[in-house]
Amino acid sequence: MNEIVRVGIIGFGFAARTFHAPVLTTIPNLKLQKIVSRSGKSDKERYPYVEFVNEVDNLYEDSEIDLIIITTPSTDHFSFVREALLAGKHVVVEKPFTITTAEADMLISLAKKMNRMLSIFHNRRWDGDFLTIQNILKEKLLGRIIEVEFRWDRFSPIASTNWRDSSSAGSGQLYDLGVHLLDQALCLFGKPKTIHANLRRLRPNTQADDYFDVTLGYTNELNVRLKSSLVAKEPGPRYTIHGTSGSFIKYGIDPQEEALKQGLAPRSPDWGRETKEWWGTLNTDFNKLHIEGRIETLPGSYDSYYQNIYEHIMGREDLAVKPEQARLAILLIEMAKQSHIEKRTLEVT
Repeated sequence: MNEIVRVGIIGFGFAARTFHAPVLTTIPNLKLQKIVSRSGKSDKERYPYVEFVNEVDNLYEDSEIDLIIITTPSTDHFSFVREALLAGKHVVVEKPFTITTAEADMLISLAKKMNRMLSIFHNRRWDGDFLTIQNILKEKLLGRIIEVEFRWDRFSPIASTNWRDSSSAGSGQLYDLGVHLLDQALCLFGKPKTIHANLRRLRPNTQADDYFDVTLGYTNELNVRLKSSLVAKEPGPRYTIHGTSGSFIKYGIDPQEEALKQGLAPRSPDWGRETKEWWGTLNTDFNKLHIEGRIETLPGSYDSYYQNIYEHIMGREDLAVKPEQARLAILLIEMAKQSHIEKRTLEVT
């Protein structure tokens, strides 16, 4: 069996330059071979061995390309994923998976028909703080979980002119950042029973939601609240979790994105490690012991996503981010928008 998986990327904007290209090239047997960049942007200095091309057909028709990564705006995801699958390629697509569940269902069905892998880049499952929370809950350090709030605040008071702030389908904070928080909530707690949402446009001249407040109801005792604002000068805690035995509070953002922006790459010394001042606070009574203080954040590991992609294509691992999981996050976005319009809590079907 050929152990090399040859990769092509469609789109060379922020996501491709910052996340996909530098991360996937740390996986020994993933070989980045071609990039479609219609804007003319390239990075031959960093990737001298990569061919930059103008047309997507150059990837579809290249028999050597095994895997295509799609990093275009979400409005184009469905068409590019469909074309890549029909060309017989494995596919990774940036989040959000699609704009609608109908589109997601069609692509999932097509991937099965073509016997090709389809995965969505939900890299925030490998944020260090999220890995730490998974461990805390696995060890039941907080007892039975009662109340959860995840929030992702930024300060960007002037709306941009790019597609994220436009009136296009798939734009706005709920699709951009909310889908990450939904995916994390689904990983930790599974499918909710109810959903209630409030979406707002806070900035002058914005055409898309720049604030969301979504509550996922699981039982009478557990609600998971997901919030984001683009006009938060002083961000609140990123994660707040209260249980019958104690609480965990965590501020700050995983350091991997900033490191990638600075030109660093995974598997370098101390990759994904957070400095002590950003460690979360744990206050709990566990096994008749009182534990209170900072708990070290586990190292983040975005490269683990692409390592899993490689191992799955080789037939050695189950796929970590399945399209059916990403489809459920899109369903919740659709239901959140409906809840906002109808101003009521909906039962999740």
